[in-house]
Amino acid sequence: MNQAVATPLTLGISCENCGADLLVEPHLKTVECPYCASTSIVERPSDGSYVDPVFALGFVVGRERARELCVNWIKSRGIFTPKSFKTALPERGRGLYMPAYLYCAVAHSEYTCKIGENYTETYTTTDSKGRTVVRTRTRTEWRNLAGRSANYVRDILVTASAGISNKLLEQVEPFDLRALLRYTPALLSGWIAEEASIGREECRELARTESIEKIGERLSRFMPGDSHADLEHRTWLEDEVTDLMLLPIWVFAVKHADEEEPVQILVNGQTGEVAGFVPRSWVRILSVVLITLLVAALLFFTIAALAAF
Repeated sequence: MNQAVATPLTLGISCENCGADLLVEPHLKTVECPYCASTSIVERPSDGSYVDPVFALGFVVGRERARELCVNWIKSRGIFTPKSFKTALPERGRGLYMPAYLYCAVAHSEYTCKIGENYTETYTTTDSKGRTVVRTRTRTEWRNLAGRSANYVRDILVTASAGISNKLLEQVEPFDLRALLRYTPALLSGWIAEEASIGREECRELARTESIEKIGERLSRFMPGDSHADLEHRTWLEDEVTDLMLLPIWVFAVKHADEEEPVQILVNGQTGEVAGFVPRSWVRILSVVLITLLVAALLFFTIAALAAF
């Protein structure tokens, strides 16, 4: 593995294998020499502006398998997807170690809600023929509940890449963090790796928001009784840990129309999960809506005509 040094302002490095002078994009952590195909790791001075990863996950899914999964995913999109997209082929994908922050914390919550307890009661009434009958019905008794809860929040991943949104990353999760490795430069051999382009504090705020949402879901499942309503909670986070890590991702671009931007599709390099924002054919959507309205109108007039006889 070749290593080279560059400052944040000087992004020219020299390939130690063949000596070629190379320019490195400021967001990349590795560069492949176009002359000898040797991969160099860009080592920047430790001035606080660059953060070294703490953990990394290795690639399990190879390029050809990732492309196959991508093609199958494109073909399987629904009827509202343009035909030009469903028949398009992804361009050559690249395996990328993308930066993300791994967040853990202890969550403390104070909550209030209404708990519903169902019970059955028997009553007498009169049926349509004037006879007295005994029937049962279910009613719900509501009572107020308040309490406190403490939970661990673990394994929250948020993107640290300006090129891949957090929403898109969530769609290819989860990753199997049991395979987590301590980061070493050797893990990047032969791969493209990206520097974090979103700051730690911004990522931490995203992780906090996601953590509080998960706590709300956990509290909802925790509530006793047959049902509950008006659940509210105040949650604060302590003992936060935010570590930078590298995730294995295959990135494909799909060009399906000259006037449209390429669609970005991700493949989880560990599990093979595929995700992307699918374009919609408004002509197909409108056609389905019009056909549905036409069928409903025909059905209505048919029933009305039969009722008239």
